[in-house]
Amino acid sequence: MMNDTVKVWDPLVRVFHWALVVCFAVAWISADEWQDIHEVAGYAVAALVAFRVVWGLFGSRYARFSQFARRPHVVAGYLSDILKGREVRYLGHNPAGGAMVFALLFSLAGLTLTGWLYTDWLWGEEWVEETHELLSNILLVLVGLHVAGVILASLRHRENLVKSMINGRKRIPDDTDVD
Repeated sequence: MMNDTVKVWDPLVRVFHWALVVCFAVAWISADEWQDIHEVAGYAVAALVAFRVVWGLFGSRYARFSQFARRPHVVAGYLSDILKGREVRYLGHNPAGGAMVFALLFSLAGLTLTGWLYTDWLWGEEWVEETHELLSNILLVLVGLHVAGVILASLRHRENLVKSMINGRKRIPDDTDVD
């Protein structure tokens, strides 16, 4: 089985991903109920985002932003190909997945910044609280789209992307895949 797969996601990317899932879920669940837990989870998310930015610049091949950052017209073309059922398989992030990484990271950075501002500097400022809640809701939509994209890509390309984010391995590319 290992001969049929190739290592794509390094351990730090995988730990980051699942730690972010847990911390965001804890922050969301604890909002308005358990402020201390909410704040700790929020600071953990901020630290994870900071780590991912550094790892996106200096990390392993498929972790680097330069490997999956695509121009908007490339992302739009890939999304169009999805709708037509003819999207190609990428070994790393496909253009839509890469765009989602950036959308999630920017939104999470904004979320944690507004949470910090509201907690430590601008307590009671309605615009900060409203922005924080808006970003939280945007993130829920992005997470839903991310999960839907993972499911769709897993079905279309006949590979379990959740398993890949656990073991770091994906099916070896063939001639039609993009490395």
